Amino acid sequence: MELEQLQREKEKLLKKLSNPEFLSDKQTFEETSRQLKKIESEITIQKEIAKIEKKIKEAQEILAETTDDELLTLAKEELENNQILRDKFLQKQLKQKEDNYKSTEDDNIKGILMEIRAGTGGEEAALFAQDLFTMYCRYANSQNWPLKIIDTSQTTLGGLKEGIIEIGGKEPFENLKQEAGVHRVQRIPTTEKSGRVHTSTATVAILPQVKNIKVEIKPEEIEETFFRASGPGGQNVNKVETAVRLFHKPTGLIISCQSERHQNQNREKALEILKNKLLNIKTQEIIGQTGKERRSQIGSAERSEKIRTYNFPQDRITDHRLKKSWHNIEKVLKGDGLNDIIEAFKKEFHRD
Repeated sequence: MELEQLQREKEKLLKKLSNPEFLSDKQTFEETSRQLKKIESEITIQKEIAKIEKKIKEAQEILAETTDDELLTLAKEELENNQILRDKFLQKQLKQKEDNYKSTEDDNIKGILMEIRAGTGGEEAALFAQDLFTMYCRYANSQNWPLKIIDTSQTTLGGLKEGIIEIGGKEPFENLKQEAGVHRVQRIPTTEKSGRVHTSTATVAILPQVKNIKVEIKPEEIEETFFRASGPGGQNVNKVETAVRLFHKPTGLIISCQSERHQNQNREKALEILKNKLLNIKTQEIIGQTGKERRSQIGSAERSEKIRTYNFPQDRITDHRLKKSWHNIEKVLKGDGLNDIIEAFKKEFHRD
């Protein structure tokens, strides 16, 4: 939002807050006061950035026009200092936008969708994806979080092409959001006869599910297909076409759901997931540059884009963001040791 627009918004909010009738609604008054505080903070930052930009321009003009060595040295120093200062204020501005988004998002979160997919490495990548899928399911169960397997697609050797889990509550998002990204495994596959260590990847994406989703989807934008459930789904598996697949034409998103016993329930669940995905896309567009990390959350699943490496020969898990390692991979993959990694993130980034 531009400075002039922010000023207008500030005046509008001040006018609202000065209205005696408005004061009687405590909740609305408090919410408007919070909005005003955010806007005032953004105005202050934008004004500071404008001042710094002016100083940078002046220093650049001196460098372009003068031949005096002493003046050139001073202008260079002034330019460098203000460029550093500008970057700090820009980072502060972006962080504020992200924090504003997160506070709104966190208030409305009712759970998460966790999507796990095989990445680079063929069948071994699919087997690793299955290991991660099992690990997160076990961890969720150990925390007594409501868990539902929405959809799975498996390989003939028991690997996972793609799996989607729904976990209810606010706590899963706080505990698991840092799991999003490319996970890399280094181990000797069961199919490897010469004993060579292979490197494969799987991707994890975390999608917050929010309450009261205000996303409009026109009937003509969706193409529906129905099929027999092949995974979780109770007695109806392979008997009735209860599973639902939705294709959203404008975005190309495909959502499958086979977790419920009845076709209509699966359709409603798939529609809810689609709305959450569309809301997430819209939010990323709104926050622009701060959404860059979210948009590239799972990258292209190439080996070099890893956030964490599971090295079986050395029995070591390394998180490349924390630059910290843990041992006993089997314990972590069983869900028992995952909490140590989660707690390390909370401590590092103060996610209390």
